[in-house]
Amino acid sequence: MRILITGNMGYVGPGVVRHLRHTFPAAELIGYDAGYFAHCLTGAPRLPEAYLDRQEFGDVRTLPAELLAGVDAVVHLAAISNDPMGQTYEEATLAVNHRAGIRLAELAKAAGVRSFVFASSCSIYGAGGEGAKTEDSTLNPLTAYARSKVLSEQDLAPLAGPGFTVTCLRFATACGWSDRLRLDLVVNDFVAGAVASGDINILSDGTPWRPLIHVLDMARAIEWAVAREASNGGEYLRVNVGTDVWNYQVRELAAAVAEALPGTSVRLNADAPPDKRSYRVDFSLFKELAPDHQPLRTLAGTIAELRDGLQAMNFHDAEFRSSTLMRLRVLGDLRASGALGPDLAWAPAPAAPALAEVPA
Repeated sequence: MRILITGNMGYVGPGVVRHLRHTFPAAELIGYDAGYFAHCLTGAPRLPEAYLDRQEFGDVRTLPAELLAGVDAVVHLAAISNDPMGQTYEEATLAVNHRAGIRLAELAKAAGVRSFVFASSCSIYGAGGEGAKTEDSTLNPLTAYARSKVLSEQDLAPLAGPGFTVTCLRFATACGWSDRLRLDLVVNDFVAGAVASGDINILSDGTPWRPLIHVLDMARAIEWAVAREASNGGEYLRVNVGTDVWNYQVRELAAAVAEALPGTSVRLNADAPPDKRSYRVDFSLFKELAPDHQPLRTLAGTIAELRDGLQAMNFHDAEFRSSTLMRLRVLGDLRASGALGPDLAWAPAPAAPALAEVPA
């Protein structure tokens, strides 16, 4: 089997690569990434890309068709990957997350790829109200990131057919340790605040609902989707990925972190405008279709893992929300240096300085 993984050098990718290497040891694994966050390693004992057979670098918007020759499955992770980045770079978000993804799927189908796995998001439910959302619930995307996922799902559907299985994995909010850790995710943020300063500052009133999933449980779901036959869910499938027991209100998450790190104070922002991004999600279809690939991690274990990992790094940056552990900051620094253009394409590399002649 030959598997192409786009966006493998982000937060989720390292765990996916290791898991696919373990579960498909004879497979040829190829990574394809722009490299925005390649340098954002956090205590990795081994370069994550060492588990690949090869790493290709490039913009997913211009991915060469020849890279898909002989590929059996595509795992499409590449994306401008959260709401703040989508707000700042809205046009690039739609270009990368939607248009480039559909082009990739068209190229994959033409090349004879059997399975196309798309990393979608439960954020497409947006202002979800009180009931738990099923795959047939009304979508209410509130951000450019969420809209890009909705558009992608819609345009992937007609491409699916005999010999080309498309699986849209609507992931819950990611959390947990990674070789390229992000702290712009709710649980990761809370643990970082508790470790660095003993404070958790909730930017809302704490009432919004969030379903969660550990990054390594995301990898297990991707393994299932890569191998999924059309007889199990159809040629085109969109499915919520997570577990019903990981539906939490934000204030509950803060309380769980504070319990794991005694002495932590929790501050709610009672004056914050209501966070409309609030949704509980029903994961029963995923449980039915993938009983052997259900999430294994616990919230308490995830918090302990993050705590221990950050402490091992001697993490103590109380201003981490302005640090390079926030993906928006990394892109901002690359833009400020001139390395990235406004469309988030890499600028041409500067010419090497001329060598001075050495006198004879």
